[in-house]
Amino acid sequence: MSAEVASKLSSTARTDEAVAEQPFYIPMMGPAARPRRSLKHDDTFIVLDDHGDIGASAGGPDGLFNADTRYLARLELMLDEVQPLLLGSSLRDDNSAFTVDLTNPDVYNQGRLVMSKDMLHIVRTIFLWRGTAYQRIGIQNHGDRRVSFDLKLTFDNDFADLFEVRGATRRRRGTSSSKLDGPAGVRLEYRGLDGVTRTTALNFDPRPTRLLVNMATYHLELAPHETTSLFVAVSCNTPAGERSGRFFRSLLAHRREMRRCSSGATCIETSNDIFNEVLCQAMADLNMLMTDTPQGRYPYAGIPWYSTTFGRDGLITAMQMLWVDPRIARGVLRRLAFYQAKETDPLADAEPGKILHEMRGGEMAALREVPFACYYGSVDSTPLFVLLAGLYYERTGDIDTLRELWPAIEAGLRWIDGPGDPDRDGFVEYQRASEQGLANQGWKDSYDAVFHADGRLAEGYIALAEVQGYVFAGKLLAARTARHLGKSEFADGLEAQAARLAVRFEDAFWCDELNTYALALDGEKKPCRVRSSNAGQLLFSGMARDDRARKVAADLMRPHFFSGWGIRTVAYGETRYNPMSYHNGSIWPHDNALIALGLARYGFKHAVERVFKGLFDAAAYMDLRRLPELFCGFRRERNRGPTLYPVACVPQAWASATPLTLLEASLGLEFDAVRGEIRLRNPRLPAFLDWVVLRDLQLGSSMVDLRLRRHGEDVSLEVLRRRGQIQVSIVLAH
Repeated sequence: MSAEVASKLSSTARTDEAVAEQPFYIPMMGPAARPRRSLKHDDTFIVLDDHGDIGASAGGPDGLFNADTRYLARLELMLDEVQPLLLGSSLRDDNSAFTVDLTNPDVYNQGRLVMSKDMLHIVRTIFLWRGTAYQRIGIQNHGDRRVSFDLKLTFDNDFADLFEVRGATRRRRGTSSSKLDGPAGVRLEYRGLDGVTRTTALNFDPRPTRLLVNMATYHLELAPHETTSLFVAVSCNTPAGERSGRFFRSLLAHRREMRRCSSGATCIETSNDIFNEVLCQAMADLNMLMTDTPQGRYPYAGIPWYSTTFGRDGLITAMQMLWVDPRIARGVLRRLAFYQAKETDPLADAEPGKILHEMRGGEMAALREVPFACYYGSVDSTPLFVLLAGLYYERTGDIDTLRELWPAIEAGLRWIDGPGDPDRDGFVEYQRASEQGLANQGWKDSYDAVFHADGRLAEGYIALAEVQGYVFAGKLLAARTARHLGKSEFADGLEAQAARLAVRFEDAFWCDELNTYALALDGEKKPCRVRSSNAGQLLFSGMARDDRARKVAADLMRPHFFSGWGIRTVAYGETRYNPMSYHNGSIWPHDNALIALGLARYGFKHAVERVFKGLFDAAAYMDLRRLPELFCGFRRERNRGPTLYPVACVPQAWASATPLTLLEASLGLEFDAVRGEIRLRNPRLPAFLDWVVLRDLQLGSSMVDLRLRRHGEDVSLEVLRRRGQIQVSIVLAH
């Protein structure tokens, strides 16, 4: 066998092994022919191409989705059997609507030119509102003669579960049907194996010239400069006989709601126009990803694969947004407390006190073909819940919410010290409770994300480095909040536990030969001696010893970690390093954001500036100035942008919140609601920012507007306006 053939066979075997090990692997079969755009409102999202079509190109996550089910798989516009030509398309700045400008190509009939190109201007405007996708198709004849043509809308649906769209195969499915619903409507229906009937209603206005169960045809004749409009509404689970709202009325209501929901957050303006665009897009994306739930607003994790309640993602996103809008943290904490596990369920990886990892509303979850209806297979959601609860109280002084959450906080702490530490060695660890669950249950949850220096995968109960830091920080914050509730003895116990954990951790995880902390301990308590960004997140928790934190920080900024765009998840040179992998060498903006907070905590502001500058430069190259979920970890080269990861979610909540966190780390923002103080600890601004203005920065019932100016390595502070009792100061000390 030749070396080339052996290499190909080995590569194929590794790929097969990877897919077998990852039952929820998202395959990438090939490039999409057209760029994709997405919109979301509450539990509904849509993915369409830049022509405004759904499913016109094979493959990909195109469709209208609601509660993890696809309600429309195809909606394609044609003119006299030909595709229109794209002039351009764009999302509104606030993500409220997607607009596409099209024109006609040359149209022939039996070899005769019947309509020359560029006579028709076609504008498609699409938005989502309360489970319905609305579309207006405006058409104007810019020619000097009357035109006659057919406009066809071809549509279809498969009612695929989101996991089917991601590549899962099913042995059995329910039954589908379709029927006309009057002269201007079509109703598609699916009776699932879970006993639930799901329906898609398509309504056309005006009524089409001809309507079939999979096609609406309009025969149109337009005089020179004449205009006309067609309207299509596609609704998920609308009761029979009920019609969707009117297009313009619904659009105005949608925009009013978006403005109302985004009001009350801190406004940020800077001297850099490009960074302002980055911030505006980030806030628009975060607002779009927010979902109104019975417990409050919740940031869904990302589109298309993670548009649902995720514990870890919601907690970290709320933490990143805490200084800008603490209301988000309140909604996240209340929702996760409501769904906190009450009993043991191995298939769901549930144990009393554990905080949710993921919840799904599709047919496969209901039938437990996937374990994610309410799934608890994350080791870090519970300590992050305790940590965020403490940070929220420090930020807001909201004692009523703290009292409401306290039973859930105590239950989470009991899980941390009980089922979360099955061998009682003082470290929180994980091992999936069933073969259907996730093999790795930290934020790096790929099957191969936790490994030894020789490439062997870690086995048994695994204790991740950064999770121990979350526990440490969570217990210290819980102790402080307990004192405010008059539970001094309980607080003393938590502080003693945190101190013991820090000592045990240093002994077990520090690797002298690497000058950093091990990625994890495996089931035999052997350290995974791998340079990884997990050690950087330890700085965020504050558990690392000062002398060792300095070594970790220095290592993170060396070329094997820092690519020029950001810090890699795994250092160049490690056995499983791959800059194109999901977790073993790629760059995740949110990971860098948490590391930046840690660097700031230990006073390494020069390093914060480098991370900030790298990610800002990356965002400047990205489509719409959006930071994606992740991108490849290749070394930065002159006059080239970063290399994208093909199936990254865009937008992704914690990536969208990253610019906010980087600014927080740079300014050293600290809040003490009890004392009514905002402090800026060792504030710095990167070279691309001369000044920053923060408006409506809240602390309790008070507000302040601030301007910060860069003077070399120093920053000056000016209070522009103050409402209420609030103190602002700069602290020049570590």
